[in-house]
Amino acid sequence: MREFTVPPVEAAPQVGGLADAVFDHAERDPDRVALGRKDADGVWRDVTAAGFRDEVLALAKGLIAHGVRFGDRVAIMSRTRYEWTLFDFALWTLGAQPVPVYPTSSAEQVFWMLHDAQVTACVVEHEDHAMTVGSVIDRLPRLQRLWQLDAGRGAVAELTEAGAEIDEDVVHRHRRAVTPDSVATVIYTSGTTGRPKGCVITHANFMFETDMLIGRWEPVFRSRPGDAAATLLFLPLAHVFGRMVEVAAIRGAVKLGHQPVMAAAELLPDLAAFRPSFVLAVPYVFEKVFHAARRRAEAEGRRGPFDKAVDVAVRYAEALEHKAFGIGPGPSAALRMQHQFFEKTVYGKIREALGGRMRHAMSGGSGMNRQLGLFFEGAGITVFEGYGLTESSAAATANPPERTKYGTVGQPVPGTTVHIAEDGEVWLHGGQVFSGYLNDPRATAAVLNDGWLATGDLGVLDEDGYLTITGRKKEILVTSGGKSVAPSGLEERVRNHPLVAQCIVVGNDRPYVAALVTLDQEAVDHWLAMQNRAPLPAAELVRDPALEAEIRRAVVTANTAVSQAESIRTFRILAHPFSEEHGLLTPSLKLKRKAIEKAYAAEVDALYD
Repeated sequence: MREFTVPPVEAAPQVGGLADAVFDHAERDPDRVALGRKDADGVWRDVTAAGFRDEVLALAKGLIAHGVRFGDRVAIMSRTRYEWTLFDFALWTLGAQPVPVYPTSSAEQVFWMLHDAQVTACVVEHEDHAMTVGSVIDRLPRLQRLWQLDAGRGAVAELTEAGAEIDEDVVHRHRRAVTPDSVATVIYTSGTTGRPKGCVITHANFMFETDMLIGRWEPVFRSRPGDAAATLLFLPLAHVFGRMVEVAAIRGAVKLGHQPVMAAAELLPDLAAFRPSFVLAVPYVFEKVFHAARRRAEAEGRRGPFDKAVDVAVRYAEALEHKAFGIGPGPSAALRMQHQFFEKTVYGKIREALGGRMRHAMSGGSGMNRQLGLFFEGAGITVFEGYGLTESSAAATANPPERTKYGTVGQPVPGTTVHIAEDGEVWLHGGQVFSGYLNDPRATAAVLNDGWLATGDLGVLDEDGYLTITGRKKEILVTSGGKSVAPSGLEERVRNHPLVAQCIVVGNDRPYVAALVTLDQEAVDHWLAMQNRAPLPAAELVRDPALEAEIRRAVVTANTAVSQAESIRTFRILAHPFSEEHGLLTPSLKLKRKAIEKAYAAEVDALYD
C-alpha cells in the first residue's frame, strides 16, 4: 500500500487559541481538579480549574507589567515542572511564543536558539541555568529579562506581584487577538545531523493534533468508565512529545501532574502516589520497568516463574491480537488459565508499581520492541505505539484502541494521510504539519511541498494501513561491496538484551557491518551478583569473556533477522555509555552518529584491522 488516510473525527477550530481552554474549563466547571502539584513536603495537592485559571491570569498580568507583548518570544529553560505549564499558558494567553530550551543545553546551544529566535526574555529553573544564559548574554542584545524559578520567592511570585495593578481586560484583549494561525511556539530540533532548526508551530497545529488524539483515544484515558482521567507527565517539556501531552491534558480536561526525572528511583514513587490512569512515555521507560521486574524476580530466586509469566503474557496478547484482526479465535482455555495464574503473582505487581490504576499508555519517540509491547498487553497495560516528529507537532500515526498491531506505529491519526514515496520515504499531510523552519526558507523548501511533509524516515504501509518505520534515509549505510543497510533495526534488536544500554552499527564504505556496544551498568552489576562475582572495573569488564559471550548472543540473535551481507560481523564493547554531556546523544537520547564515529574512530578502525 502506498497511501492511507483516516478521516478527521471533528472539525478543526476556526477561532481562538490554546489558552482559551483554561478559561472555558474554569467557567464551565470551576471546581474540577485540573492539575496535581507536589508541595515542598512532597505531598500532591489538587489545583482546580478555577485555581489554575487565576494563576495563569495573574502571571499573564505580571508578564505584561514586565513588557511582554503579543508575538514576543520568551525562552523557557527548565526540567518538567508545574511552573513550565503555568508559563506556557500565561504566554499563550498574551499571544506570546514560548521557546523551549533543554535544561542540559550547552552555552553555545543556548546562544544559538535564543539568537535565532530573537528571544526578548528568558525563564530559567535555577542558578546553573542562569549562569549558562549569563555567559552568552553579551551576544544577545534583544534579551531584556531573565527570571529564575528557584531564586528567592521565585519568578512566579515576583511576576504575580508586579502585575497586581494591571487590569484583567488588558490580558483578555491580548487573548482575543490570538487566532488559530498565530504562532504558538518555536521548538528546536535535536540536531542529530547539524545545527538545530526552529520548527514554527501554530495554535492550529497543536489544537488539531490534540483534539484529534482526544477524540479518538479519549475512552482509554480512564482505567474504567466513570473514573477521573489523570496522567503524570515526565517527558521533557522541551520536547514536542511532552508539550503535546501538556496541551492535550489541559484541552481534554485530564488531571495533569509533573515529574522532572525519568529515572526509576524518582519516577516510580511518584507514579505510586499520583496514580495516573494512563501515561505517555518513550520505550526506555517501559524497558526499565520490565528489566527492573525481571532482576527483582531473579534476585528472589523466581527467574524461572517470571520468564514463564512473560511467555504466557506474550502468547496471550498475541492471541488477542489475532482475534482482533480476524485471524484467530483468541486465547485458548488452557492459556487463559495460565494467564490467570500469573495475574496476582506477576502482572498485578507490575501494574501496582505503575500506580495501580493504569490500563493504557502511549509510546513514541523511538521504536518499541514488539515482544515488549505484547508483554505489557498480556500484563494488563495496552501500550499504543505511535510515530511523529517535531515538524508534525508530535504524533502523526498511532495504534487505534480496538486494534493494536504490535511492532508497528499504527495508522494515521484522524485527519492525517501517510504516503510512501517511490524511494520508501514517509510523507505526511494533516493539520498538525508545521508551517516551516524559522529563518530558514531553504530547509523549509526541502521538507515541505504543497502541505506534504517529507519526514526523512523510511517506512512501509501494510494492507490495513499500519505504518512500520524501517530506518532513516540519512542513516543508511552502504558497505564497500555496495550493500545498503538500515542500522536502526539491527541496533534495536541488539539493545533488547538486558545488559546492553546502547548500540551503534557502523560500516559505511567498509567491507562489512560492525557495531559498538555500551553496557547498562545496573544490569551488569546485577548479572555479576547473580554469579557471585564482585564488581569489575570498566577496563576489565569490557574484556570479560563471560560478558563478551552474552553480548555475542545478542548480536547473533539480531543477525537472524537480516541477510548475511547485512549482519554484524564483529563488535566492540565500550567502557562508558554515550552521553549528552560528551555531545554523543541529543537531549531526546538519539545517537549522534557522526560525533560517535569521530569520538571512537580508533575503536571503529580496530574493528576492521
